[in-house]
Amino acid sequence: MSSMQNLSSIADFYKTDKYEHGYTKVYEKYFDNIRDQKLKILEIGIADGKSLLMWSDYFQNSTIIGIDIHKIDIQKKKLDRNNIKVHQGSQSDENFIKEITNNYGNFDIIIDDGSHLRKDVIKSFHLLFPHLNNEGLYVVEDMQTSYNHFFGGNPFDLKYSNSHMNFFKHLTDRLNYQEIANPFYISNKYDAKITNISFYHNLVFVRKGVNDKLSKEVINHSYEDMKFSEKSSRTGNSFKYYLKYKIFYKIFTLVFLIFTMIKRILLLRF
Repeated sequence: MSSMQNLSSIADFYKTDKYEHGYTKVYEKYFDNIRDQKLKILEIGIADGKSLLMWSDYFQNSTIIGIDIHKIDIQKKKLDRNNIKVHQGSQSDENFIKEITNNYGNFDIIIDDGSHLRKDVIKSFHLLFPHLNNEGLYVVEDMQTSYNHFFGGNPFDLKYSNSHMNFFKHLTDRLNYQEIANPFYISNKYDAKITNISFYHNLVFVRKGVNDKLSKEVINHSYEDMKFSEKSSRTGNSFKYYLKYKIFYKIFTLVFLIFTMIKRILLLRF
């Protein structure tokens, strides 16, 4: 197939459900300017193999690695191409994923179109995100399963459930971790490693990169310490601002923390 065709045309040709779901229009926004590069792309979930054929035609200079828990008949699905590699194994099997990453190294694009189960989506992210190159994209498809309890989602508690959609919603806090004015803040392994998270209809895109910009409002997660440092250095009146920010403001922060913890306990939000 001609390399001049856009992704949606290729997807329509192979009748992949990525075209039916409208995903290819979103993918084109991210991939059109890099399609000619030499990339390593991992897709979780092969099924009928149509999406691998689509990626093979679209990213003609790249290596497309597909993994699936089921045995795939490569000849029958016409996946015996030079730039397609197929492996059988579970997306949440740590040993299998380790074999894949040892074999191929880091990836530029990872697409999770696997089981769509909450436990697999989250565990795969934990296992594979460390093996995504900086500026690489981690994509999760079919996020509608997050609203379906038969997939481990929760349609009855959208805000506080431990669904996979809420996992990615909470991950957005990692974008602004430096701004969190909580002196008791416990660092997260994704702090400083995510530069963008975008949500589309049933799609999530996570961009990996260095995100270490310092806050202008807090220092070491303390608004009080930042204000004390600013005011005392500007005026030279350390005692006045020590009382205000180091004593009174910190007391207010502690009271607010205690109130928040009591509220969470009473509402059973742990």
